[in-house]
Amino acid sequence: MDVPVRRGSAWLIAPAFRYRRSASAAADVVVLDLEDSVPAEDKPTARAAAVDRVREVVDDHDTVLGVRVNAPGTLHGLHDLVAFAESGVCPAVVVVPKVESSRDVELVATVLDRGHGPPAVWALVETPRAFQHLAEILGSQWLAGVVFGAADYAAATGCARSSQALWYPRSALAAGAAAAGVPALDSPYFDLDDPEGLQREAEQARDLGFTGKGAVHPRQLPVIRDAFAASEQELAQAHAVLAAAEAAHGGITTVDGRMVGPPIVAAARAVTAHAATPHGRSSKEESGAEQ
Repeated sequence: MDVPVRRGSAWLIAPAFRYRRSASAAADVVVLDLEDSVPAEDKPTARAAAVDRVREVVDDHDTVLGVRVNAPGTLHGLHDLVAFAESGVCPAVVVVPKVESSRDVELVATVLDRGHGPPAVWALVETPRAFQHLAEILGSQWLAGVVFGAADYAAATGCARSSQALWYPRSALAAGAAAAGVPALDSPYFDLDDPEGLQREAEQARDLGFTGKGAVHPRQLPVIRDAFAASEQELAQAHAVLAAAEAAHGGITTVDGRMVGPPIVAAARAVTAHAATPHGRSSKEESGAEQ
């Protein structure tokens, strides 16, 4: 199954034993968590539940189900990999936490490759050491994408979990992922009662070049999509740039007093292309169209 990595992708992360299909239908990818949200004594139960859930949707082409395993260098992480390897089923996406080397990605991919190809392995980049080895991690042939882990990074460095304090790692990860040609997903926003804060942070993630953002509750999904969607003004500006470029036959021109060259034209094309995708419109526009 193809894993959605369109601009504005919204992934829902949920504890494996609390997964409800109806509540997660709006997510591009649902990631069943076996790591941080599951206490040590509940991990065997959550692991078994995750295997059962993956088995249930193996033939469901409308559901993309992933699993965040425990770090492969831990006993719980090894149990996670063995459980899926022996089950005969494999999630479409495997998110690997605490990745600090391309070897972590390779281990997961090779263990879970049962002859039909490995799952899409996404590295959760969330430690200072990971950023020291970022180029190596991003260069892995097994890597499908990267996710920023704001909470663990802030805890490891002692910095605040604010936009300003995390500007460097977010920028480095988004830029590095772009150079490697892989998508990058921003960390979830953990304050469930602050949709305005989520909107601001998602817009910042969009501006930095992230492909999408994680969510920890279904009601965050439309906010994320709205933040990544182009506004009417941005879309009108993009169309104006494309029209001016066509009239100039590829030469340098201006729009509203601003110079327009190939990079500006490429950005305008990206805006219009995103607007043409199913999630290119904001949820407000979609709900208005249905009324």
